Amino acid sequence: MSGFVDVLAIVVVAVLVISRLFRASRVDTERRWWLPPVVLGLIALREPGLLDAHHLTASTVLLGAELLVGLAVGAAWALTTRIWTEPDGSRWSKGSGASAAAWAVGAGMRAGLHALGVAADVHQHSSALLLGLAGTLLVRGAIVAGRAHSLPFAVAVTPMYGDGTIAPAGRGRA
Repeated sequence: MSGFVDVLAIVVVAVLVISRLFRASRVDTERRWWLPPVVLGLIALREPGLLDAHHLTASTVLLGAELLVGLAVGAAWALTTRIWTEPDGSRWSKGSGASAAAWAVGAGMRAGLHALGVAADVHQHSSALLLGLAGTLLVRGAIVAGRAHSLPFAVAVTPMYGDGTIAPAGRGRA
């Protein structure tokens, strides 16, 4: 895959993720939430230019830092996400302002890493950013699924005749 396609994939995934950040979405702990990040990671690892052959140590350090930033952003995003259980037992999540701040700080740190690479004349392939994004999504998904799974099931309480909440129809006092 070319660098342009990598950048396009990064932009599409980022737009989808950010657009869903503040929308409530159902958390399904039974489905394969880990599959999209794994596919992104595999796409990134397939690229031959992940590391700069002329600056192997520096590019390895930058790639490691990118992965650490991605994992930290994913954890911060997941821990600042509100998770709740509806009366029907379904679990839902929604990002918060702190989640957006985690994304913004992560973007700033990634820009700083890119600037360091440019200053050190290290060729940085877009697949490194794609790999970091895959790590972000994987960690976020794992933590949110774990948090949602640990929530107790909500029991829907419906009023019944005789519990004092519903008066009998058509009967008055004598």
